[in-house]
Amino acid sequence: MQQRQSGFTLIELMLAVAIVGILTAVALPSYSSYVLRTRLAEAHSTLAATQPQLEQFWSNEHNYVGFDKVPAATTNFTYALQDADASGYTLVATGRAAAASFVYTLDQAGRRATTGAPADWTKRADCWVDRKAGTCTQ
Repeated sequence: MQQRQSGFTLIELMLAVAIVGILTAVALPSYSSYVLRTRLAEAHSTLAATQPQLEQFWSNEHNYVGFDKVPAATTNFTYALQDADASGYTLVATGRAAAASFVYTLDQAGRRATTGAPADWTKRADCWVDRKAGTCTQ
């Protein structure tokens, strides 16, 4: 009488490894893209939240010069107020670390632009891009 051995055969193990590999190959790029879009949303929300503060400052001072509430740098972005004068400004978010190469701007007229992006991304002068193909955020 022959005893039956328990466990997995080599074919069963190879099949399981292949399935895990296929799932990883599909899921990992999607997850990485999602995480990057979340990092980019940080800049979008920070720029949008700072604009009303700039307008309030202008209504009190009739000038954008001297605005001192520029957002502090974060892990993913640094922020700067450029070209501030009596009639306008450009608020800039410059990516760093995982968001390196991204540069978003917002001006006194509310114009949004993506002036910097990785080489394989589309830049746009009319919106903030959050996907490689140039899709704009709302």
